[in-house]
Amino acid sequence: MSEPRANLAALVGSRLCHDLISPIGAIQNGLELIALSGPADTSPEMALIQESCESAAARIRFFRVAFGQASQQHMMGRREVMSTLTALGKGGKLRADWMPQDDLPRIEVQLAFLAYLCCESALPGGGTIRFDRDAAGWALSASGPRLSIDQPLWDHLNGSGALDDPAANRVQFVLLPILAEAAGHKVYAMVRDETIILKIA
Repeated sequence: MSEPRANLAALVGSRLCHDLISPIGAIQNGLELIALSGPADTSPEMALIQESCESAAARIRFFRVAFGQASQQHMMGRREVMSTLTALGKGGKLRADWMPQDDLPRIEVQLAFLAYLCCESALPGGGTIRFDRDAAGWALSASGPRLSIDQPLWDHLNGSGALDDPAANRVQFVLLPILAEAAGHKVYAMVRDETIILKIA
């Protein structure tokens, strides 16, 4: 995927997330009104609707950053990042430890979120993804009870293998090195002691 095509894909991602978050938010508001209008509905069906709605909203918020349009000028606050990651992991087996304390350019957060998706694909049983950042760039470490490494995908991140026709749920492996290069970074990935180490520097 060339950089112009990546930019077009980012615009499409932003548009889809923007249009989808409104009806999801409306459903959430409706559920809150139902809860306020009378005795709480504690049925399994209502719990499933609420959990599914929360999960969809969290995923859309995350995807808007990971796949939407971003720039160095647009900043993201730590509180917003933490809120997005906390909502994304609610009720799941994957936890994110976000260590940076400062606000960051949105493009840098986008790279970190794409790296999260790469690591997530290798942790089918859940686990922990830790984000560290210094002057050189990002360092992520991901570990869990079981790693599932699709080697060609990780070879592509390291620049040692082509990835011409990835599955839709693996597009992050194509997009991450493109956007990292555009931001002046390079991606390095390795598996060491049953832990994935992913650097963007």
